[in-house]
Amino acid sequence: MDIKVIGSGCPDCSRLYENTCRAVERLGLEARVEKVQDLMDIVRLGVMSAPSLMVDGVLVLSGRVAGVDQIAALLSAARD
Repeated sequence: MDIKVIGSGCPDCSRLYENTCRAVERLGLEARVEKVQDLMDIVRLGVMSAPSLMVDGVLVLSGRVAGVDQIAALLSAARD
């Protein structure tokens, strides 16, 4: 599973990254979690608001920080 946490590096982006890592660990997933902070990379991904979460190329969360439970549910749904 390829997971991207997208944002400029603001505190909300960092919190989303931390929550995502916790959710991956909780679920025992084999996943690569990457922070995407470069503006050109963000534009290439087509993301318009931050923080955002992308799973296997699909934007699943945008413009807010989700808790560990919600992220775990999103990742479980993406895995199925």
